[in-house]
Parts: sequence; structure tokens; C-alpha cells
Amino acid sequence: MNTDQLKSFIQVAENLNFARAAEILNITQSAVSRQIHSLEDELGTKLLHRTTRTVTLTPAGISFLEDAKHIMGRLKIAEQKLQRCQSTNMQVLTIGCQNEANLDLLCRILKSCRDQMPKLYPFLKVIPHRSILNLFYQDELDLLFGFQNDIPIKNDTIYKELFRIPLCCIVPAAHPYAARSELAKEELYLENIVVCNSYAIPAKVAEMQNQISQHILPESTYVCENLQVLLTLVRAGYGCSVLPQMNFINSDICSVPLKNSEPLSYGLFYKKSSQSPLLKKFISIVTNTSHH
Repeated sequence: MNTDQLKSFIQVAENLNFARAAEILNITQSAVSRQIHSLEDELGTKLLHRTTRTVTLTPAGISFLEDAKHIMGRLKIAEQKLQRCQSTNMQVLTIGCQNEANLDLLCRILKSCRDQMPKLYPFLKVIPHRSILNLFYQDELDLLFGFQNDIPIKNDTIYKELFRIPLCCIVPAAHPYAARSELAKEELYLENIVVCNSYAIPAKVAEMQNQISQHILPESTYVCENLQVLLTLVRAGYGCSVLPQMNFINSDICSVPLKNSEPLSYGLFYKKSSQSPLLKKFISIVTNTSHH
């Protein structure tokens, strides 16, 4: 996925006209059509219904339009910020993060760098899973933070583990389990469960949620597509769930370590071919700090 594909899709989606989109983008209509076809092939779904007279969005196209505009908006802001930084002494690192839940871990990492790299300007991009992977592999990010099992390792990619994150049962603060020091997953079979189908959830966590839900009646299983919705349902008492250990700002939620579960490896990904002294220094500081 690239920016030309997204620009073409957004213009066609908003104008419902290939000729008008081509005029706005100052390219040929056939070029717009090629970009849309390649985007649909990559996503594995149709975004537009086309006839000789009309163009309409499919349900997938309606859903994807918001994501595409969000990505392009964030990239535009990124370009503007970097342009302002070019005339200063700021040392900019473009850092990718898959979702807002990971920012808690990233905050701990960045705190260790502020004193040792006072001129560092960490430019953070929080973008959905698939899109941020493309940016990373296209060298539009200096490095990427995430869980090891969620990022495909290509030939030039290096992974450095920073933390081992325990899996926890997430329960309402008023729940009897909230006072426990640990829980076995089998104890959750007697509870309602909240399951999240989203890339915001690490693959191993989604696997654990689904394993537990198989032992629970369908009417006792609540499915959502957003991490914040999951937390809202748990806070409201609809059920328990499983997530990596994190700091919860809201006191309505408690996390209890899950017994006999394998911790998740969390760390940073970067390209072996990168020769940036700034990136090497950042990696060295972060790696040394996390091991203390």
C-alpha cells in the first residue's frame, strides 16, 4: 500500500467519478484505475462498484475511506513538522507504534532518552497495523515498536527485545477476582468474556481470548472491534478479558496476572542497513536502560 493508491481511492470515493479524480490528481484516468485495482488486490476486497455510468462505494470501501483519510492526514502533519525541523538543530527520529495502547510502554522507553539525548525530537506515528508495516518496510519510519509475534521479520529487519510483558485478566474493580494475586484461565470459564477482534490486540492475546471464549456460552461472550470498547465493556461490568499488563488510568479496572501464561516479548524493530548515528545511539540507550 502506498500514498498514490490512497490518494486515488480518496478522490474517487469523494467524487464518485474517475475522470474528476484524475483531474484533481493531475494524472490520467487509466492511472487512477490502476492505483485502485492494485489497492483492491492488496487488500483482497472490492472498494468500489463500477458500471459504465456510476461509481459507488462498497461497504468495505465506506469503512476503509475513514482509515485512508486518517493515514493521509497523519502523513501530511508529519511532513509539515519535519519541514519545520529542517532549519533547527533538532535530531528527528520517526517512530512507529501500532496502537495507542502501546504508548504506555513507549513512554517508559522515551523517559530514559530525554536526559541523554536532549536534542532528540521523537516524532511518533500511531497508525493501524497493516499500514504502519508498509511505512516501515518502505523506509518511511526509522524504527518501529511492537510485540515480536506481530511483526513479520524480513531479511534486513532486526528485533531487539526490551520487555517481557505478562498476560493479565482484566476485571472490573468491584469484581471478586480483583483482589486476587493471580488467576488461572480456567477460572474465567465461569465468567462473561469480552473478546476484541482488532490488530490493536497482540496476536497471542487474541488467541488466548478466543481459547477462553470457546468454553463460554455465546450469550455470555461480547465481541468488539476496538480496544477502548473492550475496556469500556469491562468497566461497565459486562465481562472480563485478557490483555498484556498495562497501566490503567481509570480506577474502575484491575489487572490480575494470568497463571502459567507465557509473557509477550515487546521491543523495537529497525533496519540492519540503517547507518544513522542518531538511530544507533537511541537504540543503544534504550537497550541498556531496559536491561537495568
